[in-house]
Amino acid sequence: MRRIAWVLLLIFAFSIPWEYSLDLGEPLGNIARIVGLLLLLVAIPAVLQAGRLRTPGVMLWLVLALYLWLCCTYLWTIEPLVTLARMRGYFQEMMIVWLVWEFAESAGDLRALMRAYVAGSWVLAVLTLASFATAEAIAEQIRFAAAGQDPNDVARYVNLGFPLAALLVNSERRWPWRLLAAGYLPLGLVAVLLTASRGGFLAATVALVGSGILLAYGHPKRVLAGALALPSLAALLWWIVPSGSFERLATISEQIQGGGLNQRWNIWTAGWHAFVKAPVFGTGAGSFVSAAGLAPIDTAHNTALSLAVTGGLVALFLAVAIVAAAVWSITQTRGPLRWTMALALIVWLITSLVATVEENRTTWLLLAMIALAGRLAVEEPEELAENFPAAVRTPRG
Repeated sequence: MRRIAWVLLLIFAFSIPWEYSLDLGEPLGNIARIVGLLLLLVAIPAVLQAGRLRTPGVMLWLVLALYLWLCCTYLWTIEPLVTLARMRGYFQEMMIVWLVWEFAESAGDLRALMRAYVAGSWVLAVLTLASFATAEAIAEQIRFAAAGQDPNDVARYVNLGFPLAALLVNSERRWPWRLLAAGYLPLGLVAVLLTASRGGFLAATVALVGSGILLAYGHPKRVLAGALALPSLAALLWWIVPSGSFERLATISEQIQGGGLNQRWNIWTAGWHAFVKAPVFGTGAGSFVSAAGLAPIDTAHNTALSLAVTGGLVALFLAVAIVAAAVWSITQTRGPLRWTMALALIVWLITSLVATVEENRTTWLLLAMIALAGRLAVEEPEELAENFPAAVRTPRG
């Protein structure tokens, strides 16, 4: 049963980046939800059959505390039906941390999870390019995304794959896996540019610069090869990506200097007013729009503010503690794995400033992998170093 659960967990991680592109409607939902429910149905009997439960770590206890607190907000929420729905949603998202903690056994399993996420990001990037290829009938379109996805979400999910792909390029010994990782970097960059997401582009810049440093670490020849390839890559991007997409990205400095940030400043101001009315306990999970008096299509566009308004200072404190636990786990690791996990968390933090990422499965999968890396660094440091070495020699023949 544990083997079946592990396979389902890999499929689950693979489906998360492109989950909204395959939605079967109610009551089934999207592909990640379906696989997640199947995984849970197998995971519980697997644990009961084994007669043991892995000792929870700090991260797991904090995530459980945050979930239980958000459930408690149902007692005083201003939107009971919305909060009830969010309780179900948060469970489906936060359970990822426990599933990875329980069923990932080794450094090889951690690498397999990274492969699964990068492969899923490949699917998302390809679907985004397919949307671009069939968009000629849409006049003057400058933003593209995979079917069922929001352009900002696509950029966010793709960005998290860059550090993982760079690490896999350095650590994989078999060329098919290295090719999968190496090919993702330019493909993902094209996908992010096609979304024309300004916040996504800034996060992608950080992710790609950090990934470049990771790729160059211990491989000086790659620096020269990368420098020689840059002009050709730039020309290719200029030819592929519509000029309108570049023009939108060019307004980043204007948006920052103008202070509006595409209406985000007004949303944050409304959110702050809602927060001061219920600063300790919040207004109930999922109630940000109602509490701030916004249109139904709006979101907080800031993770900390969203949690502060809906769960109060208690939820915000627990969320900060979860991030602190992730930082602590990263400090337990060494070498390129530490750099990769730190870079991925930084990219996530940048994204959290302009998006409500606590409601995404990608967030909890990333935190789960960071917690797993920290645990393995203590339990199996030699195996971890072997799976994620500073330099790797590919076998001949």
